Amino acid sequence: MKIGIDCRIFSSSFTGIGRYTYELVKNIIQFNENSRHKNEIVLFFNDPEYASFDPQSSHVKKIRVNAKHYSLSEQIRFLKKLNKENCDIVHFPHFNIPILYRRPYTVTIHDLTLSLFPGQKMNKWYHRLAYHFTIKNATKKAKAVIAVSNNTKQDIIDHLGTPEEKIITIYNGVGKEFTLLKDPKETHPTLKKYGISKQFLLYTGVWRNHKNLPRLIQAFSLLKERGLPLSLVITGKPDPHYPEVKNTVKSLKLEDDVIFPGLVDEKELIHLYNAAFIYVFPSLYEGFGLPPLESMRCGTPVVASKTSSIPEVCGEDNALFFHPENVEEIADKVEMLYKDPQLQVKLIEQGARHSAKFSWEEMAEKTYQIICSNHSKNS
Repeated sequence: MKIGIDCRIFSSSFTGIGRYTYELVKNIIQFNENSRHKNEIVLFFNDPEYASFDPQSSHVKKIRVNAKHYSLSEQIRFLKKLNKENCDIVHFPHFNIPILYRRPYTVTIHDLTLSLFPGQKMNKWYHRLAYHFTIKNATKKAKAVIAVSNNTKQDIIDHLGTPEEKIITIYNGVGKEFTLLKDPKETHPTLKKYGISKQFLLYTGVWRNHKNLPRLIQAFSLLKERGLPLSLVITGKPDPHYPEVKNTVKSLKLEDDVIFPGLVDEKELIHLYNAAFIYVFPSLYEGFGLPPLESMRCGTPVVASKTSSIPEVCGEDNALFFHPENVEEIADKVEMLYKDPQLQVKLIEQGARHSAKFSWEEMAEKTYQIICSNHSKNS
């Protein structure tokens, strides 16, 4: 069997669909190498990943595509490459599939953020039209649709009209590199680099409107008024589309208490997870939500939104939850955990056990089974 995988979003960095695709491909190649009956695997790349990724397998073929998502070249050049390879089935880790592609495929839907929280990007009418048409077309023609959570599965049913029996939930994994450090002193260089000298609350991730960062900052201001001796650390690349993050800090005069390290590397991220007193995840919507699980793996208790997939992924008993639109409730739950050492120990222990259940290998194996079984149905 000849299996194609769209690798145009592909990255070994620690977040997003790129990491999902990297883990999927890496593990599928390993499964295939260990199998008695080996399949041919065709990987469709853009530069520079086409050149940099070495599959180290004679059963893997790389194809250079160089077609961006939502582009004309995606509809023409990528389509030609797909048709030329004539794969028995292709897996798309994202919904951007050439509209005229007619051969069997499966697709992963990570979330419906652009449907529910379009924000300030891709908000022109033709962008919105292209998005809605592309994602509906992708799920309608797919042999199987993989959702990364049951909440996302229900969103796909509700908003895209996809039949329930066509959708399979397969959870994401947590990288083994996220772990409790044996020596807390390992975190010191990172803390010194970013000027972090107090106990701190941590948020990691992108800055977009559904991430709800202004309310987190407002809740932090309440905690300062209540006398909690904390800093707030917010990682991620500052986004000019969302100036309200830094504007909220300025308006509340919190410049000395809120620290913006920027986009940190994986080692520094692990240091921050380990060193944080509490991890706070105020998002209004997530298709899955990896950061709370990564924090749990690093031994830090979690306070998070009681919305979308977050309680499902975190587990109801492994974190404290708040309504993300209620600033006072965010502050109350953080203060409750801060003042209760027994609750901290409980959440740390339960969180470590819970987060250990999420494996990239298991995600890839189940996805590979879905890809192969949907080829056999059509062969």
